[in-house]
Amino acid sequence: MTKHFVGLDVSLDLTSVCVLDEVGAVVWRDKVASTPEALTEAICKHAPSVVKIGLETGPLCTWHWHALRENGLPAVCLDARHAKAALSVQLNKTDDNDAYGLAQISREKSIVTGRSQNAVTRSRTYLFEAAGTLLARVARWSALKAWGARLARRICSKPEWPSPANWL
Repeated sequence: MTKHFVGLDVSLDLTSVCVLDEVGAVVWRDKVASTPEALTEAICKHAPSVVKIGLETGPLCTWHWHALRENGLPAVCLDARHAKAALSVQLNKTDDNDAYGLAQISREKSIVTGRSQNAVTRSRTYLFEAAGTLLARVARWSALKAWGARLARRICSKPEWPSPANWL
């Protein structure tokens, strides 16, 4: 049975899907609703022997990655910077061509994958950023600033670290 590699270019409404075989020939290409159920159905129908599903890291990546993994599909988050570098050589930048490029990247033996965070890790990251913001932006001492200082001391033993709020 031939191996299949899938590339997903995800957007809010529709996701471009491209299925390649092991030699790189296009088996199927279309747009599907951007829900995990629709993606799972399309992949199972058109790529029964899927080896790897590549999707670029982005806002919907975590949701899709977890849903596809729960459905038993081998999803891989491709690091957006590396995917952008590989996709920038295309002449026509369309969602369909990006899906094709992500499927080609998935076929490669050594790919750089991103890390999909679960809800707990994301929440902890947001709390750390909030603590850093409180320390950097709030001039008066308050209970919230004290909380931020305690959290910073416990996390990295120094109360100041770069925060996305400082980039604004």
